[in-house]
Amino acid sequence: MDQSTIAQLQLLQQNLQNLLLQKKQLQNNLFELESALQEIKTSEKCYKILGHIMVAFPKDVLSKELTEKKEMNHLRLKNYLSQEEKLKRSIEDTQKEIMQEKK
Repeated sequence: MDQSTIAQLQLLQQNLQNLLLQKKQLQNNLFELESALQEIKTSEKCYKILGHIMVAFPKDVLSKELTEKKEMNHLRLKNYLSQEEKLKRSIEDTQKEIMQEKK
């Protein structure tokens, strides 16, 4: 059995684990953005943290910023999902290759 193929499989699995972790963090971030957008709708005043201070901000400006971040994160999530599928296919192909070498 080829050791480089096994090493390649381990690297692919490690890459997949890293990608899944990043995807989870991005999903958590999207959840926080959704919560913030919902809170803005029901709040009278909105604030934004700039450096070490909290500054009053117009609701529409803050809502627009958060919506843009949310859209960007959705695009990133879509990219992560695509990468995840590619990695899973590569892992499957490499596993099949290893199994063929065993026979």
